[in-house]
Amino acid sequence: MARTEKRGTGPRSEHNRDEFLALVTRAAEGLVRHEGLRGLGMRRLASTIGYAPNSIYNAVGDLDAVVLRVNARTLERLHATLTAAVRPEASPRANALAVADAYLAFVAADPQVWSLVFEHQIAPDAVFPDWYAGALARATDLVDAVLRPMIPDPDERRQAVATLWAGLHGLASLSTSRKLAVLTPESPRDLARLLVGRFLGAGEPD
Repeated sequence: MARTEKRGTGPRSEHNRDEFLALVTRAAEGLVRHEGLRGLGMRRLASTIGYAPNSIYNAVGDLDAVVLRVNARTLERLHATLTAAVRPEASPRANALAVADAYLAFVAADPQVWSLVFEHQIAPDAVFPDWYAGALARATDLVDAVLRPMIPDPDERRQAVATLWAGLHGLASLSTSRKLAVLTPESPRDLARLLVGRFLGAGEPD
């Protein structure tokens, strides 16, 4: 009869804290990608990485903390995707449309993981940790920078970032849930470009 290895309650010596955080985050992301939020539980996650649940509690925190780690990684990946879509030689309007295209493509490629950013709710009195707020800010700041040449007023631009982000998220959510086709036969990309183009007003051809 095979002997079962006893798992400890903290990260083993082959992983430092940063490596353990990355291990937990990648494993949690994989569970969500295949099964959604309902597939993510502390015991299931611990079993996946070969540690006791207390290891995760001690090094990362509770399940809310794990989800925030996954969401921060998702936002960092989104930031990299949007950054790659922006071309210095392109017009501001063209870059805004390219960012919209990249956003929809990113969500379509990984809808379960992306939906976790919006589906998961922390306690009303909880405060986002600095590392999570930083990941979110990097993504929104990139959009802010793209819109700056067209919307110089910072307050108006902040509202524009929020409005366009919400509109694109709605299109992406309806598309990935296959509900957009009930409203219109047009593709989400065409609708997103219409939304951004109309919002920004007259300009050079798309």
